Amino acid sequence: MTTTQPVPDVFSPGKIGPLTLRNRTIKAATYEGLSHRGKVTQDLVDFHVRHAAGGVGMTTVAYCAVSPEGRTDRHQILWTPEAMPGLRKLTEAVHDQGAAAAAQIGHGGPVANPKANGAPALAPSRHFHKTTLSFAREATLGDLRRVVQDHARAARMAIDAGFDAVEVHLGHNYLASSFLSPKLNHRDDSYGGGLENRARLAREIALAVREAVGDRIAIITKLNMDDGVPGGFWLDEAIAVAQWLESDGSVDALEMTAGSSLSNPMYLFKGDAPLDAFAEVMPQPIKLGVKLLGRTMLREYPYQDGYLLDDARQIRAAVKLPMILLGGITNKAVMDRGMAEGFEFVAMARALLREPDLINRIEADPGVRSLCNHNNRCMPTNFTGARCVLVDRSSPRSQTWGTDAGYVS
Repeated sequence: MTTTQPVPDVFSPGKIGPLTLRNRTIKAATYEGLSHRGKVTQDLVDFHVRHAAGGVGMTTVAYCAVSPEGRTDRHQILWTPEAMPGLRKLTEAVHDQGAAAAAQIGHGGPVANPKANGAPALAPSRHFHKTTLSFAREATLGDLRRVVQDHARAARMAIDAGFDAVEVHLGHNYLASSFLSPKLNHRDDSYGGGLENRARLAREIALAVREAVGDRIAIITKLNMDDGVPGGFWLDEAIAVAQWLESDGSVDALEMTAGSSLSNPMYLFKGDAPLDAFAEVMPQPIKLGVKLLGRTMLREYPYQDGYLLDDARQIRAAVKLPMILLGGITNKAVMDRGMAEGFEFVAMARALLREPDLINRIEADPGVRSLCNHNNRCMPTNFTGARCVLVDRSSPRSQTWGTDAGYVS
């Protein structure tokens, strides 16, 4: 006789490794655009406190670069001693609201901004980046060894800063994800060719993080299911990589994602592709290029609730690790569906930008639905302060942002 596990309620406590969350909802990592020169501002603290007070079990700070050349924006958090006092204040403020705090750690690879970083971007093979109009150079074995250790160092610093979890970024054609992609990885050494070689960097990073932190904090990986481009990383390979990560014992939970920040970013988000809003925040000549040719990169895909579930359930069937369902989580019904299909947690992004208190409101009234209409005009705001423009057209950056008075220390 077989027995089935009871379906958990999304508002019941849930465990990820050594961490217990007050409920099973997570504010997904979306670059806030509120840090400044690699350090924490009060605006960034306030952003995460709003979501913690709004009821999520955990909020995720994005995007915390492990290496100087791995930043996709010059103001992104960088793991330096100067950033630590502000990060500690951030985690303390989130904890005061009863929520946990996760730090997303990663290396932008070919998505990084070489002009802002003052260093070439790294890629598995030489690659031309249309957005930065520059070439990423092929990473050497020495580069890869350093980046692996940079992830381990970042994870140790996350513990010192009071974070409860790290989310290791293995998606969106950032560095580890670009190595997974046969379209981007043309190497003929031990990091190229077959899937086992292409997955080597991702596995080494996750293992180094595990060795660095043990079971002191939870380790989550954000892994692509597919890149959304012909010849890229695809679901059948993602299943194998997820199984390898599980067998390595390097992670406590998986969050599956999709899309390429290099070639097809809208594949993750679905909904409208607001070319005018993207062009508005770009410098010339990229602004003109977006207006003329943007539709070739910013394609539109129809939105539906739980739009990553069909693919994610195939990963769910192949591993026993706890899994976090991402993509179109907007109401209690889709949360319950995820729980019923074996997902232990749900992650939300755009819906919480529109309504930071949405979780509290859904818990009070299960019939509440998100007001987000998926116009995606929030996406370009990460250059000026992430927000829903239907709620606030002005930047959440306060007058102290970019001044000494704006830093948290």
